[in-house]
Amino acid sequence: MFLHGTSKIDGQGHLEIGGVDTVKLAKEFGTPLYVYDVALIRERARQFKDTFKQHGVKAQVAYASKAFSTMAMVQLVQEEGLSLDVVSGGELYTALAAGFPREKIHFHGNNKSKAELEMAIREGIGCIVVDNFYEIELLKELGDVYQKKIPVLLRITPGIEAHTHDYILTGQEDSKFGFDLQNGQAEQAVRQTFNMPQFDLLGVHCHIGSQIFETAGFIMATQKIFEKLKEWKEKMNFFPKVLNLGGGFGIRYTNEDDPIPVSQYVNVIIEEVKKQTEAMNIGIPEIWIEPGRSLVGDAGTTLYSIGSRKNVPNIREYVSVDGGMNDNIRPALYQAKYEAALANRMNDEVDEEVSIAGKCCESGDMLIWDLPLPNPQPKDILAVFCTGAYGYSMASHYNRIPKPAVVFVEDGEAQLVVKRETYEDLIKNDLPFKAKVKN
Repeated sequence: MFLHGTSKIDGQGHLEIGGVDTVKLAKEFGTPLYVYDVALIRERARQFKDTFKQHGVKAQVAYASKAFSTMAMVQLVQEEGLSLDVVSGGELYTALAAGFPREKIHFHGNNKSKAELEMAIREGIGCIVVDNFYEIELLKELGDVYQKKIPVLLRITPGIEAHTHDYILTGQEDSKFGFDLQNGQAEQAVRQTFNMPQFDLLGVHCHIGSQIFETAGFIMATQKIFEKLKEWKEKMNFFPKVLNLGGGFGIRYTNEDDPIPVSQYVNVIIEEVKKQTEAMNIGIPEIWIEPGRSLVGDAGTTLYSIGSRKNVPNIREYVSVDGGMNDNIRPALYQAKYEAALANRMNDEVDEEVSIAGKCCESGDMLIWDLPLPNPQPKDILAVFCTGAYGYSMASHYNRIPKPAVVFVEDGEAQLVVKRETYEDLIKNDLPFKAKVKN
């Protein structure tokens, strides 16, 4: 078991995060409960920013809020001086409601609606990342309507495949995202937007995948992009003011994962961009990156209460908790693996292997297979580590289960930042059926 950030075992043998006893958190706020280690998020944010400062390179570190988006999280990002990446009208609305600086918001998405784009333009956000030719036409029309020159990046797919799960590969040629670099789509998009009065073409963007543990993919993607940038400089006199190389920096979920320090990713990216621009005898563009999981993933821990058990002789011991795929879909969706411990019995000797089942009416609702634990009992508190990314943000109401609360912990204090949903919340948008009147 590996403890992240401020997590430690206190004198009672309880798991402590941010100076707060998680057993007390479970009693006060109930379970399931998402708990975030604010100090760890701050530390990661500063590691990214400080690495750019050490190189003296102009940059923006934009938190990819799809990993975990709430008003409190957006405000924490603002406090740390980061920019913000959003991928929907809902994430944009959350950012605006939280008072996030509009000029530091970047808007992604492969199928942004006209209404979403209008919101972004009206609010004067910093950048729209254009994903396809349909969007170019929409923005051209809206630029005329609002009489605004729209700042954009073009998302391109450089044809680099990161070594990660097939479902979250995004940089290869066969992708729903972006303009392909190899077949001429990217150049066509540059020609259109560079010459249109409705656009301020800031530069290009790429994202090669998620949960990446090496730097070779970022180097190769940068090299491929600069091959085309040289051509575009000669053909169109276009060179980007901004080069956004995305995110996807991996974290440790289990012993199988071996992530590198976040500064190492940034160092490699900066060094390769410097190398390429020096060869062109041109200044370095502003470098943008978009960490999401690497900022919040291992800062999050989910607390569950243990309930029923089922023994299948000579096969398996099932232990059920009061949450499951409705608050963490990743094991069912990606076969994601996690580590966990009993938060109220951290020092007890491990004496059996169990499999953690969720409470949803679904055979695939399994959170962890074959987990070593010290004979878990009903009402014990199970802490599942590294659930800070894509837990809350992908949570559902499957089986009409209310979504859990979210708590931030820091310096011995706990702050409720998302209230637990009630049954009343579940039906607040439901309308009654109107039966036909019989004659």
